[in-house]
Amino acid sequence: MSDAPASDAEPDRPEWDDQYLDDVAARLQYNYDLERDKRAGDDRFELYGRLLIESRKQFLHQSVRYAHQSVHEHLFATRRESVGVAELGQFVDLGHRLADTWVDPDETHKRTDFTFVVVSDDLSDGVRDRVAGFRDRTLLRYGYYGHYEVNLVVVAPDREAYVASQEADVWRAFALWTDTDPDAEPGLLDRLKGLFGG
Repeated sequence: MSDAPASDAEPDRPEWDDQYLDDVAARLQYNYDLERDKRAGDDRFELYGRLLIESRKQFLHQSVRYAHQSVHEHLFATRRESVGVAELGQFVDLGHRLADTWVDPDETHKRTDFTFVVVSDDLSDGVRDRVAGFRDRTLLRYGYYGHYEVNLVVVAPDREAYVASQEADVWRAFALWTDTDPDAEPGLLDRLKGLFGG
C-alpha cells in the first residue's frame, strides 16, 4: 500500500480564480482535458474541455482490428451577467463554424459535440424556452461520416437553476447543488412501486 496522499492521484489540471468554475473543473477533470482562457472565433471562454473516446474491435488478435470509431466533445464555458436568445444564436453559429475546421469527417468519425455553457446571474423565461427545446444535429455525408451536434446549457448557480438542450448531458457537472437527475427515468423499484400504488 502506498503512503502517497490521495491528492497525488488526481489529474493535473489548471485552477480558476472563479471558485464556481474551479469546482466545476474538479468534476470534469477525470473525463476532459481542461484549459483556461480558450479563444474560439472572436470569443474567449474561461473554461474549455476536450473529451475524446475511441473504440476499436479486434478479431482473435490485436492486429486484426475493425470498427474503429471516435467520439469528440468540445466544451466551452463562459460567465456573463446575463444572456439573451440572440447571444445563444451566436454560440450556435460559432459551433457550426468550428465544425467546418475542427471535425475531420471520415468513416471512423462517429460524433462531435460542441457544447456551449453560459454561467449567468439570471435565467429568463425566453432563454429557458429556447434552450429546453433546442437540438441542432448535422449529418456528415448523409451520416456515413457520423454527425456533429451543437448543444446549449445556461446555468444560474446563485439561483440554483439551469436549462440544457436535449443532448447536453454535461449540465450535471455545472449543477453543483444537486447530485440527482430530475429528469431521470424511473428505476425498476420506482416502476414496481407505481404499479402497486406505492
